[in-house]
Amino acid sequence: MHIVVCIKQVPDSAQIRVHPVTNTIMRQGVPTIINPYDLFALEEALKLRDRYGGSVTVLTMGPPMAKQALEKALAYGADQAVLLSDRHFAGSDTLATSFAISRAITKIGRGRAPEIVLTGKQTIDGDTAQVGPGIAKRLELQQLTYVTKIVSVDLHAREIAVERRSEGGTQMLKSRLPCLISVLEGVNAIRRGSVADALRAARSKIPTWGAADAGIEELVNCGLRGSPTVVKRVFAPTPRAEKAIQIEAIEKDSGQLADDVIASILEHQPALEASLHLNGVT
Repeated sequence: MHIVVCIKQVPDSAQIRVHPVTNTIMRQGVPTIINPYDLFALEEALKLRDRYGGSVTVLTMGPPMAKQALEKALAYGADQAVLLSDRHFAGSDTLATSFAISRAITKIGRGRAPEIVLTGKQTIDGDTAQVGPGIAKRLELQQLTYVTKIVSVDLHAREIAVERRSEGGTQMLKSRLPCLISVLEGVNAIRRGSVADALRAARSKIPTWGAADAGIEELVNCGLRGSPTVVKRVFAPTPRAEKAIQIEAIEKDSGQLADDVIASILEHQPALEASLHLNGVT
């Protein structure tokens, strides 16, 4: 079985800063990590390979430094990796990104078409959850989103069974292969990776594909030209001037603590107390 995992190198959200004058994200000096949601997808791919055999190819689109994320993925145990990097891709929104990545997956599949394409639910820098479904649409793959568990894969029948989270609970789905799966957070824990994998990752020469290498001729669909999304402004939330109210809870039973909370709310919301009195609530 051939599995392709799409990952992204993102700024560490805990250390992102916004420029006070330009209101743009300051990326200089901010460490980068593999998008945390993508790590769950990578681990699912490795588990499937361990269970059914085959290989795992990791793909990312980004600047040359994104190769660091691929090296990390190889150290976790992925078999091969491809970096999609070209100045024509700069400024891509989710529409242009899904276009370029889908073409790269098609190129990867010329050797052996992937049965499964895995992505994380979303990225922590964009939070759109649109790239995975966009890839599925462009490649005409069956689409399974918000998956919490891959139950089984039948390669002979070309079927896969999964569990996915829905508003009403959990859905059990069976679908045809090939398919694209977006994985929810917390479904597994990424493995440490072996020393042999770490050494192999350090020696690996990861290929870098430009637009021409990926078979992309329609450059109008890439980068800013292919991105209808426009970000008008990025800004940091205004810090709250008021501090949180703390209520001592030591040696208080639940009833007394509840009375204290209600009394504090009414003290700071006199209009609410007046409204309750008007409605006969005491």
